[in-house]
Amino acid sequence: MPGPRVGLACSWAVSPDDRAILRLALPALGALAAEPLYVLVDTAIVGHLGARPLAGLAVGSTLLTTLLWLANFLEYGTTGAVARRHGAGREAEALSAGVQATWLAVATGVVIMLITEAVADPFVSLIGGGDPGVHAQAVQWVRIAALGVPFVCVTLAGQGWLRGLQDTMTPLVVVVVGNVVSAGLAAGLVYGAHMGIRGSAVANALAQTGSAVVFALALARRGASWRPDWAVMRAELRTARDLSLRTVAFLVSWSTATAVAARMGGAVVGAHQIAIQLWGFLALVLDAMAIAAQAMVGAALGARDVVRAHALTRRLIWWGLWAGVLFAAVLGLGFDVIPRWFTGDPAVVRAAHAAWPWFAGMMPIAGVVFALDGVFIGAGDVAYMRTVTLVAGLLAYTPLSLLAYVFGWGLGGIWAGLTCFVLIRFVAALLRTRSGRWTVAGLRDAAAFAVPGDAALS
Repeated sequence: MPGPRVGLACSWAVSPDDRAILRLALPALGALAAEPLYVLVDTAIVGHLGARPLAGLAVGSTLLTTLLWLANFLEYGTTGAVARRHGAGREAEALSAGVQATWLAVATGVVIMLITEAVADPFVSLIGGGDPGVHAQAVQWVRIAALGVPFVCVTLAGQGWLRGLQDTMTPLVVVVVGNVVSAGLAAGLVYGAHMGIRGSAVANALAQTGSAVVFALALARRGASWRPDWAVMRAELRTARDLSLRTVAFLVSWSTATAVAARMGGAVVGAHQIAIQLWGFLALVLDAMAIAAQAMVGAALGARDVVRAHALTRRLIWWGLWAGVLFAAVLGLGFDVIPRWFTGDPAVVRAAHAAWPWFAGMMPIAGVVFALDGVFIGAGDVAYMRTVTLVAGLLAYTPLSLLAYVFGWGLGGIWAGLTCFVLIRFVAALLRTRSGRWTVAGLRDAAAFAVPGDAALS
C-alpha cells in the first residue's frame, strides 16, 4: 500500500539526515566532476598536436560519449537495487545485485564496442566535415578508445553498487586515481612515445581497464558469488529499459535544441553552448544530491521504513530547492558578467541575455526535480520517471524548440521550452510524491527480501 503523503514542512535545524546527505553527496560530486576535468586535460594534451587532432578528438569523443549515455542505467539503476537489499539487511543479495550488474555491464560494453567499431567511419563522415585529416584522426582515436568501453561499463556498475552500500568515497578514489593515471599515460604516449592522438585513446582504454579491475576485486573481497542470477538480471534489464528510454528523450531533446540554435546563426548557437554547458556543470551538483537520495531512500524502503523514506524525501526536496535558489541568485547577479567569461563577442553576449532569465528562473524547480529523480530511482519507481520524461521531452521541449525556429522566437524560445520541460517534470514529480505511490516498488522488493518470521508489510 502507498505510504502517507509527503508534506513540505521542514525544520531549519541541522539533522543527522543532513549530515548523511552531505557525507554521500560530496564524494559523489567529486567523482562526477572528475570526468569533465579529465576531458579538459585530455583536450589540452591533444590540442597541442594541432587543429586536426583536436577536431578528431572532438568528433570521436562525441560518438563514444553519446553511446555511453545509454549505459547510465548501469550506474543509477544499480544504486537503487543494491540500496534496497542493503537496507533490508540482505547483504548477500545486495552483492549479488552488484555482480549481476557487472555481468550486464560486460555484455552492454561489448555491444556498444561493436556498434562503435561498425559506425565509426560513417559517423565521422557525417559530422566531421569533409577534411580527410580530421576524419583520419577521429577514426584512429575512436577505434582504439572503443576497446575500453566494456571496462567503462564495469566501472559504471561498480560506482552504482558501492553507492548502494552507502559508500561514495571508494568510487571517488578509484575514479580520480584512474583519471590521473590516464592523463599521465596520455602525456607520455602522445609526446614521449610519439603516438599522437592514438596515445590518448590507448591511455584512456588502459586506465578504464585498471578501474574496472579494482571494482571487480572489491566485489570479490566482499565474498560475492559470481554465479549469474537470471531473475535478478531480468529485473535489472527492466530498469535499464526505462532509464535508457529516459536517456533517449534527453538526447533527442538536447540535440534538437542545439540543431535549431545552429540554424539561428553563429551568435545564437554560441550563446546556447555557453548556457547549456553551464547547465551541465550545475547539474553535477544537483546530481550528487540525487545519488545520495538513491542510496538513502532505497535503503529506507528496503528496511520497510516508510516513515523514514518520507522524512528523507522532505529533507531532500528542501536541499534541492535551496541549492536551486542559490544557483538562480548567482546566475541572476551574473546576467551580464558570466557570459563575458566565455566570449568577448557582443552578439553572443546579447543572445545569451535572451536565454538567461529562463536559465536562472528554472533553477529552484530543477533542484527539486533532481532530488525527486533520485528518490524515485532509489524507490525503483523508474517507469513513472520514464513516462514523464518522454512526455516532457518529446511532446513539449522538442516541439517548442522547433516552434522557436519557425516563429522566430530566438534563443529565448528554446530556453522557454527547456523551462517547460523542467516544469512538467516538477509538477509530475510533486504529484507522485504526494500520492505515496512511488513507494510501492520499493516495498514490493522489501517483501521479496523478507525471511520467515519478518513482520508483514503494512
